[in-house]
Amino acid sequence: MKIRNPHMVRAAGWLAVRCVKTVYQTLRVETKVLGDTIHPVAVIPSDRRYAYVVWHENLALACVAIGHPNVAVLISRHADAQILGSLISAIGMGMVHGSTNHDGKSRGGVEAVRQIVNGTAGRQHLGITPDGPRGPRRVVQPGVVYVASRTGMELIPVGIGYDRPWRVKSWDRFAIPRPFTQAKIILGSPMRVPPGLRSAGLDEYRLILQAEMDRLSGFAEAWAETGRLDPAATTLPEPSIPFPAKPVPAFVYGRNAA
Repeated sequence: MKIRNPHMVRAAGWLAVRCVKTVYQTLRVETKVLGDTIHPVAVIPSDRRYAYVVWHENLALACVAIGHPNVAVLISRHADAQILGSLISAIGMGMVHGSTNHDGKSRGGVEAVRQIVNGTAGRQHLGITPDGPRGPRRVVQPGVVYVASRTGMELIPVGIGYDRPWRVKSWDRFAIPRPFTQAKIILGSPMRVPPGLRSAGLDEYRLILQAEMDRLSGFAEAWAETGRLDPAATTLPEPSIPFPAKPVPAFVYGRNAA
């Protein structure tokens, strides 16, 4: 059932904030940071701007576990997203309205990029769901790469895993961690995207980001289920797809793409 009444949306948001915070306090949460990534709660040099990339189904835990007032979240104007917006606001984070389901050509996408370029509504960094707001589930959309290409933000893929979570019957199978279980978070190495990419270039980097999101999500989920982190998760093997054929002025997975 979709909630459209604004009063019901606010009430659902109020309830969601309290439920998420209550459940989070019972979880055994561990975070692993790879490469030269800096955790959102750390003091980050002002000349570096990150976009933390999280699957839509895991946004609630990400906001509570690694959220920070210096981060704004790219969120749609749909009612269900506004419920998550209540949680984002409760943590003191900002919001930028837009979507990753476009390549920057839509009116909302252009306005979102403008806000990000101007400082993400007063914040230095961005939280973004690459498969939001309508899916398909766990499929990176070109908008996230477009944002990085136009703003110069470094993409930080984030893998999140739970031990036998409950799942909502929604397009993203939104995850609800079971109380008193393990939740694991892996922050991947920064990924720089060349400026001014067009359609072919956007898709090339979209596939690279897709491969790393899949890799880190798999490691985080196995870590949560078994309690052991595979050593391979802390290394940087060759990606499952090739680097771009042409040299680009950027570093991908911490290695010179040229």
